[in-house]
Amino acid sequence: MAETLQTLGDSTFQRLKTMILDGTLKSGTRLSEKKFADSMGVSRTPIREAIGQLISEGFATRSAGGTPVVNSISLSDIMEILHVRSLLECEAARKAALSGKSGEELAAIRAQLCGFLEGARPSSEDHTALDMKLHFLVARMAGSKLLVELIESLKNKTCMYDQGSLPDRLEPGCKEHLALIDAIAAGSPDAAAAAMKVHLTNVREAIISHIHHPF
Repeated sequence: MAETLQTLGDSTFQRLKTMILDGTLKSGTRLSEKKFADSMGVSRTPIREAIGQLISEGFATRSAGGTPVVNSISLSDIMEILHVRSLLECEAARKAALSGKSGEELAAIRAQLCGFLEGARPSSEDHTALDMKLHFLVARMAGSKLLVELIESLKNKTCMYDQGSLPDRLEPGCKEHLALIDAIAAGSPDAAAAAMKVHLTNVREAIISHIHHPF
């Protein structure tokens, strides 16, 4: 029974986490045990467990009154996050280029990126999902479990930042990712690290530009 509840708690956490990352649950949204238990067709226990995990991983926090709410990421937070990501992910890209691993996965992602550029415009959800997949793959190729965990946590927080109002980065982002993939596939650690640096710097600059020129 305990194992079933744990599994249900994990799946409930994943569902709520996905809703936060895709913007369905906006920052400040109250996480009511009863509301989500009713809407998801589960008891309050897995909801309570999931909310506790969301809080421990930074996706939610408790308000002054103790009510759990979806966390918010400020501009200063995202600037710091992108700085730390650059330090970690440039090193991950360098290690990935030296690993000689995951050639088929990289090739598959490359084909999807080319499809985004050449075919019908993808949904923001599909674009975000592929973006996450590539960054997490590069982290795994680096061969460090801790590095993977840190990058995944910071990448998730990036996705939480001001959903729906970030500047359109589809075309430049795809081209930057292609340069990164090509450098890794070529086994060029310096070029891979440089490509990742360019990508994350451009994300940062796009956010700053959008703040000063929102329209």
